[in-house]
Amino acid sequence: MPQQSINPATEEPLAVIQDTTPQEIESALARSAAAFQGWRKTSFRERTALLEQAASYLRTHKATLAATITQEMGKPIVEAEAEVEKCAWNCEFYAGNARRFLANRRVKSAASLSYVAFDPLGTVLAVMPWNFPFWQVFRFAAPAIMAGNTCLLKHASNVPQCSLAIQQVFHETGFPAGVFQSLFVPGAAVEGLIQDSRVQAVTLTGSDVTGSKVAEASGRNLKKTVLELGGADPFIVLPDADLKLAAEMGVRARNQNAGQSCIAAKRFIVVDDVADAFEERFARAVAQLRVGDPMQRDTQVGPLARPDLRDDLESQVQRSVQQGAYPATGGRRLEHKGYFYQPTVLTRVTRQMPAFREETFGPVAAMIRARDAAHAVQLANDSAFGLGASIWTADVKKAQVLARDIEAGGVFINGMVASDPRLPFGGVKRSGYGRELSDFGIREFVNIKTVWIAPAAPVQTPRSE
Repeated sequence: MPQQSINPATEEPLAVIQDTTPQEIESALARSAAAFQGWRKTSFRERTALLEQAASYLRTHKATLAATITQEMGKPIVEAEAEVEKCAWNCEFYAGNARRFLANRRVKSAASLSYVAFDPLGTVLAVMPWNFPFWQVFRFAAPAIMAGNTCLLKHASNVPQCSLAIQQVFHETGFPAGVFQSLFVPGAAVEGLIQDSRVQAVTLTGSDVTGSKVAEASGRNLKKTVLELGGADPFIVLPDADLKLAAEMGVRARNQNAGQSCIAAKRFIVVDDVADAFEERFARAVAQLRVGDPMQRDTQVGPLARPDLRDDLESQVQRSVQQGAYPATGGRRLEHKGYFYQPTVLTRVTRQMPAFREETFGPVAAMIRARDAAHAVQLANDSAFGLGASIWTADVKKAQVLARDIEAGGVFINGMVASDPRLPFGGVKRSGYGRELSDFGIREFVNIKTVWIAPAAPVQTPRSE
C-alpha cells in the first residue's frame, strides 16, 4: 500500500510514495551488506570528513529541510529549523569524538598485551517515528556510521518525504552507495527484515507495544536491540521552587512539538503548599499560547500529526474528565481544517485516570497534587514508564538525593528534559532499554572484542656440564 504524505494543518495530500518492492528490498539488503565490507575498513579520518560534510549540508539546506518537516508532520517551523540544526550538531559531535570513543582500551592481565577493541557489527535496521523525523534518525545514524556500520531506515509511513530527504543528505555528501538507505515498507514487513541474516542489529523509537513486538522478533533471531519507547515524564515542583520559572519552562516542556514528544513533561506533580499558585500560573500561560499555521514563525503550537492521534488524545481527556478531572483551560479539538487540539490543562487528576496512567501524546498537561517531596517521588514512580523526569527546587542537594530514587533514564534539576549528544539517552521499565547518544550510544552497535597476546616464553638458560 503506498505511503501518503498529508499536511496535518490543512489535510491536503502532498505526495504518494510507492512501497519498496520485494525485489528492491533484496537489492537494498545486498547493497548494505556489500557496502559494509568496504565501509568497515575506512579510516576515522575518512568517515569524519563525510559526516562533517553532512553537517554542512544540513545547515546549508536547513530552510528547505525544515519546511519538509513542518508540512509533513505539523511541527512549527521555528522548532523544525532547530531540529535540523541539532542533527548537524550531532554529526559534528560524533565526527569529532568517535575515534576517541572507540579507541582500543588496554587492560592489564597475565598477557604480554591485552586490550579491548570495538568493531562494527554490520547492517543496523532502524524503525523510526514521525514526531522528530530528522533528529530520531540522525541520533542513531551518526554514531552507527562512524562506528563502521551501514544503515537501513524504515521510517514512519506518514513522513516518507522526510525519509527521502534524509537519504538524499547522505547521497549528496558523498557516502558510498549502500551505507544509508531508506525503505518504504509497512510495519508488517519489519519482522521479515529482522529475520534476514544481513541485518545484525535493530534500533526502534516508538510505542511500548511496537517495541515489544520488535524485541520479540529480534530475540527469536538473536539480534541486538536498542529500544526507546516513550514515557509519562513527571515534572515535580517542590515548595521552594521558583514558580515563575517552573511554570514558564513547564508550559514549554509540555507543549513543544504540540506535546508530541516522548520526553515531554506530562504529569505535573506539585506539592500542596504551592499547587494553587502553580496551577494558576500554568493555566494562564497555556491559555495564551498561539495555535495555528505551523509555517508562521509566531505559531507556538501546531496540529497533531494525524487524525487518529487527535482522536486518541480527545478520548483520554474525556475519560479523565468523566472520572473527575477538571479542564482549567482547553479540553477540546478545534473545529476547523487541520488536526488541531486545544492546549489543555487538567487539574484534580488522580492515579486512576488515563491522564495519569497513559502516555498523552499531545498538548495536555495533568496536574497532580503531592503531600510532600517523598510523596511526589512515589507518584512519579507510579508509572509503567521511566524515560525522563525533572525536579524544581531551590535545594539542589536535596534534589540530587531525590533523583537517585526516581525510576527514569534521566533526571533534570531545574531544567526541562532534553536530549543532548554529549549525554546518554534512554529509559527503564516500559520506556525501553539501551542508550543512544554520547560514548554509551556509539558502543551499542559494536562488537566489544577482547584481544589477548600470550606472554613471551621464558628464556631457557643452558645447563652447565
